[in-house]
Amino acid sequence: MQLWKAVVVTLAFMTTDVGMTTAIYVFSHLDRSLLEDIRHFNVFDSVLDLWAACLYRSCLLLGATIGVAKNSALGPRRLRASRVVIALVCLLVGIYTMAKLLLFSEVRKPVRDPWFWALFAWTYVSLAASFLLWRLLSTVRPSAKALEPGAGAEAEAEGLPAEDQPASEQASGATLQKLLSYAKPDLAFLLAASFFLIVAALGETFLPYYTGRAIDGIVIQKSMEQFSTAVVVMCLLALGSSFAAGIRGGIFTLIFARLNIRLRNCLFRSLVSQETSFFDENRTGDLISRLTSDTTMVSDLVSQNINVFLRNAVKITGVVVLMFSLSWQLSLVTFMGFPIIMTVSDVYGKYYKRLSKEVQNALARASNTAEETISAMKTVRSFANEEQEAEVYSQKLQQVYKLNRKEAAAYTYYVWGSGLTLLVVQVSILYYGGHLVISGQMTSGNLISFIIYEFVLGDCMESVGSVYSGLMQGVGAAEKVFEFIDRQPTMVHDGNLAPDHVEGRVDFENVTFTYRTRPHTKVLQDVSFSLTPGKVTALVGPSGSGKSSCVHILENFYPLEGGRVLLDGKPISAYDHKFLHRVISLVSQEPVLFARSITENISYGLPTVPFEMVVEAAQKANAHGFIMELQDGYNTETGEKGAQLSGGQKQRVAMARALVRNPPVLILDEATSALDAESEFLIQRAIHGNLQKHTVLIIAHRLSTVERAHLIVVLDKGRVVQQGTHQQLLAQGGLYAKLVQRQMLGLESALDCTAGHSEPGSGGHKA
Repeated sequence: MQLWKAVVVTLAFMTTDVGMTTAIYVFSHLDRSLLEDIRHFNVFDSVLDLWAACLYRSCLLLGATIGVAKNSALGPRRLRASRVVIALVCLLVGIYTMAKLLLFSEVRKPVRDPWFWALFAWTYVSLAASFLLWRLLSTVRPSAKALEPGAGAEAEAEGLPAEDQPASEQASGATLQKLLSYAKPDLAFLLAASFFLIVAALGETFLPYYTGRAIDGIVIQKSMEQFSTAVVVMCLLALGSSFAAGIRGGIFTLIFARLNIRLRNCLFRSLVSQETSFFDENRTGDLISRLTSDTTMVSDLVSQNINVFLRNAVKITGVVVLMFSLSWQLSLVTFMGFPIIMTVSDVYGKYYKRLSKEVQNALARASNTAEETISAMKTVRSFANEEQEAEVYSQKLQQVYKLNRKEAAAYTYYVWGSGLTLLVVQVSILYYGGHLVISGQMTSGNLISFIIYEFVLGDCMESVGSVYSGLMQGVGAAEKVFEFIDRQPTMVHDGNLAPDHVEGRVDFENVTFTYRTRPHTKVLQDVSFSLTPGKVTALVGPSGSGKSSCVHILENFYPLEGGRVLLDGKPISAYDHKFLHRVISLVSQEPVLFARSITENISYGLPTVPFEMVVEAAQKANAHGFIMELQDGYNTETGEKGAQLSGGQKQRVAMARALVRNPPVLILDEATSALDAESEFLIQRAIHGNLQKHTVLIIAHRLSTVERAHLIVVLDKGRVVQQGTHQQLLAQGGLYAKLVQRQMLGLESALDCTAGHSEPGSGGHKA
């Protein structure tokens, strides 16, 4: 808001406030002057103190206005930082005004004094307006002079918060509302649970009332009939409320168990629909933490706290009505302390919400460390680094522990503040209630009922306070869950092309590509080559030249920065996602098998596959022999990521998984690197024999794998530098010839080394 508007509005209200309060004060004290009222001030009869409170709040507003007017850059920030202080000031003045009403009721009837009621009502209106004007001044936009570099540095040096809190509160409310919207399918269960909740809460609410009736029947009426009637009603209420509470708890547990399942399903579906770059940028441990601990926390905390909140809300409503029916004076005494407890709960809830987010992030980091270490246990053990990994995990847990200590300290201060306030309220009720009983304004039974209600109300308010902090913790976890549920993938697979026949011709046309995690590195630059149906094409080149990136692009894992990749003359993005990956199959260097049977791994992704086709694919991949040697054959469980099989066995199962689809385009990315010579020979024979009807793309470093290819494409630093057959490229010289030469020299060196080691042994033997 503009500075001059805020100043004008504030000054106008201050003038109105002082003028209105002064006029009411003068008309209520026509029988004596101001000086006489000051000299003979009586808190039971004079409203001079309420007039003084008006001057005090006007001075606070005047100081805030002057501060903002003098420094429109730093002033609003300071006002935002002191909102809790002004809220407490307004709260204390409001409590004192309520106490003033009780004091007045001791000496005269306030209902017969319209001037007192006018001042009483105006005080609360002005307190609310003062707080709103304080917030208005805190939203003033800095002037051009205040935006100078020096002023900005001064504000930054103060370390005051620049952002407003209501936005975060609105976000929390929106998250909670969205979370509850996921329970709409269980609306019938919610209505039933709410009905039994109301029945149980009302039964518990009327128990103290009939306790007082029973005591009055003994002490005052001395009537066994009234006493017995009250006891019978109490027994019926206890039985009914217990029965309803049990049904309510069971239904709420069922509702939020279903909510947990629904959240996990939605989150997992959203995760598996994200683009491949998303998984490059996010750690697996973080995603698993969101899918397991965060969703469980959301459903558990929300189910528990929503249940408690609704039950206590109904009880509070009934208790408040019955308390006012018993004694309006004691009710006012009771409600003097609860605004302070609510303010403390609000401050604690906001702080706890921020701590909850930090705890969840720290736990996710610790879980990620544990997941990474356990999944690579062989590597950790091979380097004897168990202690170091344990130390790293311990340090991550220490960060969680530090945040837990802050949570414990915050909870301690919260209990101190709310508990002390409750104690003061209870002592005041007992003292003032005793005065009302002695003066004959209420019965002893009603006082006992009221005291019980006060304890019930205190428990309800304490539960509501813990509910708020619990809900904020659940909302903090829910925000992270919804962040992933609502995330839209940046690469959408919306193609719908699914022809009956695919020839298998692939064309790379001026492809330029960059990974999102490395935006400044050109992985491929203006790459062009073609894969011909029925031919074998090999990609070769030094490590990091872009060979695997070509595979990722052909699989449509990443969007292109420039150029296009065509399948039978159509861009691969135009094809239906499921159809594209049925006609293009990949066997990678480190294939991933799932913790299922070999049959399920080979037929993975296909709805129905005859067992004969699985066996045929395994035979083509030279996997049938070792599979039949296993104890359970094709029903053998492969273990997590295929841990029960050797590297070569995993590659052969992965090869069978690709061949069972009979794909028009087959990609082999170092697919024979872990195979023995015989298995590689059989795979090579299949590639150049049985697979002649397929378009085959091979990435390999072994000369024996690529030399028989119909076309060899040589990549270097993301560019195509040579194309041709093995003999043509050798004749050309260049990078391919150097690679072949280095490999041949490496083989000769290995053979020489082997021969050198055998000669001394043989010579010694001859000797």
